[in-house]
Amino acid sequence: MGYYDCLMAPNHINVGRRDLLKVGGAAGLTALAGCSSFGGGGGSDTYTIGMVDSQTGSLSEFGTRNERGRELALADVNDVGVNGGELAISVGDSQSTNQAGVSAAQKLVNQEGVPFLIGAVGSGVSIAIYESVINGTDVVQLSQNSTGPKLTEYPDLLRMSPTGKTQSKAISDIVSEDGHDSVALTYINNEYGSGIADAFRDAYPGDIAYDAAHDQGQASYSSIVTAMNESGASAWVFITYQPEFSTMAQDAYDQGYGEGVTYYGADSVKGTNVIENTPEGSIDGMKIVAPSAAVDQENYKNFASTFEDEYGSAPTAWSAYTYDCVITAALSVQAADEFTGSALGDVVRDVTRPSGEKVQTYKAAHDILADGGSASDVDYQGVSGPIDLDQNGDPAAYLQVFEVQDHAYVSTGFIST
Repeated sequence: MGYYDCLMAPNHINVGRRDLLKVGGAAGLTALAGCSSFGGGGGSDTYTIGMVDSQTGSLSEFGTRNERGRELALADVNDVGVNGGELAISVGDSQSTNQAGVSAAQKLVNQEGVPFLIGAVGSGVSIAIYESVINGTDVVQLSQNSTGPKLTEYPDLLRMSPTGKTQSKAISDIVSEDGHDSVALTYINNEYGSGIADAFRDAYPGDIAYDAAHDQGQASYSSIVTAMNESGASAWVFITYQPEFSTMAQDAYDQGYGEGVTYYGADSVKGTNVIENTPEGSIDGMKIVAPSAAVDQENYKNFASTFEDEYGSAPTAWSAYTYDCVITAALSVQAADEFTGSALGDVVRDVTRPSGEKVQTYKAAHDILADGGSASDVDYQGVSGPIDLDQNGDPAAYLQVFEVQDHAYVSTGFIST
C-alpha cells in the first residue's frame, strides 16, 4: 500500500474543536479527507481511516452513541495532531446487517484504501467483515462494540469491548446468588446471541428449563414468552437486542405473565428504547450485566464532563469504547513507521499494553511517541478502562450491574476480570 493520491485541496485544514465536532457528524468527515501518505515524516498530511457503524437498523442506538464518542476523540486527536498532520474518518453504514456491513467495508477498504478499519457493532457483522474483506489483507480491524465470544477465535479481529463470556459468567453468578435453580433462556439467532448463550450454559450450574433461539425483527414473540412461562422457571434470561426484548416484555405483560419471575439480561437489552417501549413497572427488578467504562478514573470523568457539555446527556460505555478505538488508531498512526496496514498492525496492540508508561490521555501518549518513544513505551489507559489487547485481540473486562427500579436503570455494582 503506497502513497495515497490527494483527494481534495487544501492538504491541511485547520478547524477548531467545536467546528470539528460539527463536521464529525456529517458523512464520516469526508470534508476532511485530504492527502493521506506514509507516516514517519513531517508535513501536513491527513491520515484517513475507516469506520463501519450501525447508523440505521436495529442497533442504531449504538450508532448514535458511537458517533458522539468518535467526534470527541477526533477533536482531541486533532487538537494535538498526529504525525505532523490530522486524522480523518470515513464512515459507512452497516444498517445493522451482515450484508450491508460487508458492502460498507468493501467500499472503505477496496475503493478508499483505508489501512485501518474500526467496525462493527453486531458481532456477526464484525465477523462477516473480517471473513469477507479483511482476512488475507494487512488492514487492521478493531471492533468498537462486538461482544460475541466467537471473535476470540479470530486473533487478528481486535475489539475494544470485552468478550461476552465475562457477561455470561456474571449473569450465571447473579442468577444463582438470587436463589434460582432453574432458568428459561432465549437468545437471538446470530453470532452474538448463540455465543453468549453457549457461554451461559457452560457457566450456569442449575437447570435450563427452556432454551430456544428467536429470530430478529418479529412483530410478536408471544409463542416464546408463553413457552418460557410454561417452563415453570423463576428466572428468565434474555440474550437479545432492545427492540426484540421490548416486544417480548410487552407480550408477557399483555398475557399476564411474570408473577414470581425475575428477568435477567446481557448488555444489548438495556437502553432508553426499552424503558420507553415497555409498560411502566413491567420490567422492575430486572438485572442486567453490561460492559462498563472505568467510571472512577480521572480521564473517564473528564470525558463524561465534555460529553455532557456537548450532548446534554451522560455517555455510555459504548461511546467510551468508540472513543478509545479512535485514540488507539491515532496512536498507531503516530507510532508506525509508515501509514500501511502492515505497519499499523505491528504497533496497535503495543500502545495499549502494560509494558509501557501508563498514560490516560492522547496528548500524553502522543508526546512520548513524538519524543522518540516506541509503541512499547506507551500504555494507553482508555476512558473505558485498561485495554491491554491480548494475543486473541480481546481487552481486559470491566462490567457493571444494573437493576430496573421504578422503571429506570440503577447501577448496583461493578465486576472486573
